[in-house]
Amino acid sequence: MVVKHKGRLEGEFTLKNIIWISMLTGVTVATITWVLSGFGLTRTFIGPLILGLFIALSMPTVLKFLVAMIEPDHLKAAYSHQTFEIANATLPHLRTGLNERSAEEVAKILKGGSDAVAVALTNLSTVLAFSGAGEDHHMAGQPIMTRATKEALKHNELRILSSKDEIGCPKEGCVLSSAIVVPLELKDRAIGSLKFYYADAKELTESRITLAAGLAKLLSTQLELSELDRQEQLACKAELKALQAQINPHFLFNTLNTIASLCRTDPKKARILIIQFADFFRQSLERESDLITLADELDYVRSYLILEKARFGQNLQVIEEIDEAALGVRIPALTIQPLVENSIKHGGSMEGHIKIKIEAKVKGGEVAVIVRDNGQGIEKGDLKEILTPGFGKGMGIGLSNVSERVKGFYGEDYPLDVWSVKDKGTRITIRIPLSGRQVEAKSAYS
Repeated sequence: MVVKHKGRLEGEFTLKNIIWISMLTGVTVATITWVLSGFGLTRTFIGPLILGLFIALSMPTVLKFLVAMIEPDHLKAAYSHQTFEIANATLPHLRTGLNERSAEEVAKILKGGSDAVAVALTNLSTVLAFSGAGEDHHMAGQPIMTRATKEALKHNELRILSSKDEIGCPKEGCVLSSAIVVPLELKDRAIGSLKFYYADAKELTESRITLAAGLAKLLSTQLELSELDRQEQLACKAELKALQAQINPHFLFNTLNTIASLCRTDPKKARILIIQFADFFRQSLERESDLITLADELDYVRSYLILEKARFGQNLQVIEEIDEAALGVRIPALTIQPLVENSIKHGGSMEGHIKIKIEAKVKGGEVAVIVRDNGQGIEKGDLKEILTPGFGKGMGIGLSNVSERVKGFYGEDYPLDVWSVKDKGTRITIRIPLSGRQVEAKSAYS
């Protein structure tokens, strides 16, 4: 972002006061000395008189030098603290990007945290929010009127407006006489602007200009982070769609063959399975949310198991131990079903009996979802690589996919935990934190 403006002296108001006070002090000392000397110069008072004149003439220069050396650091520290406090308060609102709702909240925070008489935020064409003096006629939803704001957005440059004419407000008696306009950026291009308004052009000090530029930079950084988060969620949604489209073709053919064979031997059961089959795919294809309740995910698993039990009959046994308190927890969709499917594909004792146990327990601020089987287990050498994308056939891909999706929502501290012993079976645990994102009623893209 290019900055173009005429700079003013840092701490201008404070410095002027100090200079005037020092000059007044010097002149006062000199005048009192002259009066006491009887309006004349005597040897007795010549020393104090010279001292007074010296104070009047030299102290402003000395004080100006001292203030220039000391005050900027003091002001920088104060403004830095102010900037970070404001940035911290605006962060939750900008997570949804730059829109009318977030802009309104941010404008209020900036107005309360600065000495500007009004604050506005815009996108490239419209005023998104306005807070402060003049909000009765400077309203959200209006097109940008100020030519300087349009130029600031076009050239991605800071602009200083030092008169009412430059602001261009048609309302007679509007108190807004000056402004600082700073572009808001996303990937080095202007996407909107931040505007601080003042009642007097004398208030356009270097400190306020620096503060405005710093706040705009921090808000731009927050918008960059919100965009990254949005892209991450879109990626999760795309991945969910891909999973929904990747229903195991063997499962499809096996289920259809089972239904076809039952059409002759047990037409009633075949009809029930066709309805269940349709319901299973309807649930799969209609899912829009990337987070669902554990109860919904378990319903989906049960629909899947009805179809598998029709094929395996008494050889497939499934046990559930679910804490009622865990049913409302929100988890990434299609996390448990792939684990159960893997257990069926790779499970089973030497006699062909498949036993699967699904557990959900609330413990220590987390919900642990566990899927156990009595299957073939995993070779010790393969266990370390089992969560690597692309490792092995079937199980390696499925487990890595689920693990990466869970970590994508809850962080690197929440991978799948896989325990397995060859010919003894496998246990897979998913941990879900009972805080933050999973508590939300729905996904941002539901």
